[in-house]
Amino acid sequence: MEQGSSGLRRLFREVAKFGAVGGAGVLVNLGVFNLVRQATDLQVVRASVIATVVAIVFNYLGFRYFTYRDRDKSRRTREMSLFLLFSVIGLVIENGVLYTATYGFGWDSSLQSNIFKFLGIGLGTLFRFWSYRSWVFRALPVREKPVTGGGATVAGERPRQRVP
Repeated sequence: MEQGSSGLRRLFREVAKFGAVGGAGVLVNLGVFNLVRQATDLQVVRASVIATVVAIVFNYLGFRYFTYRDRDKSRRTREMSLFLLFSVIGLVIENGVLYTATYGFGWDSSLQSNIFKFLGIGLGTLFRFWSYRSWVFRALPVREKPVTGGGATVAGERPRQRVP
C-alpha cells in the first residue's frame, strides 16, 4: 500500500505543478485574447488562436523546466514535435468551442466570448494533461534500489525479511 500512496502523492504533485503552470497559462491566454480583441479588429476566433499560440509557448517552457523537469530529456526533438502535435489538437478543441458558440449560436458578446474561451481552455487542458504526461514528457524508467543484506528484488518490490 505504501507504493500506492507514494504514487498518489507523485500524481498529486504532478497535477499541482501542471495546474500552476496551466493556471498561469490560462491567464496569459485570456490576457492576450482580450488585448488582441481590444487592440485590433481581428475576428474573435483569430484573436483566440493568437492567444492560444502565445500560451502554448509559455506552457512548454513551464512544463519542461518546472512540471516535468525530472523527465526524460534525451529526445528533445521528439518531445517538441509531440508537444506541438498535441498542442495543436488542444488548440482545435479550445477554439472549436469558441467557434461553435460564436458562429453556431451567435453568442459573441465580450462576456460570452470569454466564457466560451475559458470553457474551451478547460476541455483542451484535460486532453493536454493526458497527452503530455502519456506521450510528451515521459517518465524515466524506475531504477532498482540497492538491496542491503543480499538478495535481489524486482523493481518496486520490498526485499523479504529473513527469519532467524
